[in-house]
Amino acid sequence: MGKPQVRQQLRSASGPDDTRGPGCPVTGHREPRRSGGADERPLNASSQPGTLPEEAVAFLRTCAVELGWDTARYRQRRTEVLAEIARTGTYAHTLPELEIGAKLAWRNHTRCIGQLYWRTLVVRDRREVHTVDGVLDELERHQEAVYQDGAIRPTITIFAPEGPTTPGPQIVNAQLVRYAGYRQPDGGVRGDPANTGLTEELVAAGWQPRSGQFDRLPVLVRGSDGEGWRELDPASCPDVPLSHPDHDWLADFGLRWYAYPTVSDMRMEIGGVSYPAAPFTGWYVGAEIGARNFGDVERYNMLPAVAKSLGLDTSEDRTLWKDRALIELNAAVLSSYAAAGVHLVDHHTMTDQFHRYTQARRRSGEVVHAEWSWIVPPITASATPVYRESYDPSVLRPNFFRG
Repeated sequence: MGKPQVRQQLRSASGPDDTRGPGCPVTGHREPRRSGGADERPLNASSQPGTLPEEAVAFLRTCAVELGWDTARYRQRRTEVLAEIARTGTYAHTLPELEIGAKLAWRNHTRCIGQLYWRTLVVRDRREVHTVDGVLDELERHQEAVYQDGAIRPTITIFAPEGPTTPGPQIVNAQLVRYAGYRQPDGGVRGDPANTGLTEELVAAGWQPRSGQFDRLPVLVRGSDGEGWRELDPASCPDVPLSHPDHDWLADFGLRWYAYPTVSDMRMEIGGVSYPAAPFTGWYVGAEIGARNFGDVERYNMLPAVAKSLGLDTSEDRTLWKDRALIELNAAVLSSYAAAGVHLVDHHTMTDQFHRYTQARRRSGEVVHAEWSWIVPPITASATPVYRESYDPSVLRPNFFRG
């Protein structure tokens, strides 16, 4: 075989991304650039996106590379799209365009350490769905398609896009599965403090609170016919109860976490077309649960209780009681998910995979777009290969955005 040509990521106008979400497990091997005669020069990057025709043409150039179009096919499609925009104010992606656009949106996301899996993303085209019940029905099917008895399949479901006069459906929940957070009279929170606002919004909409530590919230949806909520079937995203291989007492805390994350409140943008409801699922990196969800002082804040049970000296920080408690919490997460048969990776494995993936791309002359602070894990950072690396944080389109 001949030497593969360098494959350049075509850049659209860049924009900000203030998302805070879980690790993004998407998969993939890198493929050589396919030859095509289309004009592949990228648009200049700027802090704001270009006009709809500019963004559409930039994306079509990318499609020419990714989908192997020749010059005639590219020019024909460009003519069709520009005419549709002039006539209607927007345009519709073909299924191949939608699929590659969604995959590139995940690969381009600078806060995702799972970029290496981008080509295996399963894309569910549900652009005809825009009502509340229609969206909720498809969210149930989305979770059923993902779970696979614990073998999590990276999946995105794409609902109706925004139009010139229609907003498109919206999922209010940050993730399809979230635990309620109940404000207490003493100023504290029972449950997950990250979700107090959503909990109160759902109670106001008619949901009955239960006042537990791990009460699942319904999913709140806004569609073309109004607003509504539903409690999704937990069987397709079960809770994993936490225990520890060496410390039996940890199970007494009653900690649990759901099997996988589905980010659901972000807007996906492809070629200037915005999809406000495009929930996407991957698998967890263990530290996201052990270090962030349970270790964070503004979340479940379990480090003091774990340290006490370990018999650690918590009188001052220099005893490193927080560090030692954090490691045991993460050990519990990893062993519990393994025992439950739910796919999850540790931060060492994930950063090693990401490092090898980015090195391969660089050897081919490509620029790796990522935010260092989101790629480096929240524990044992300097022991991972990504700690010594630097990345270009520029945001490319297609991508996911908040707001």
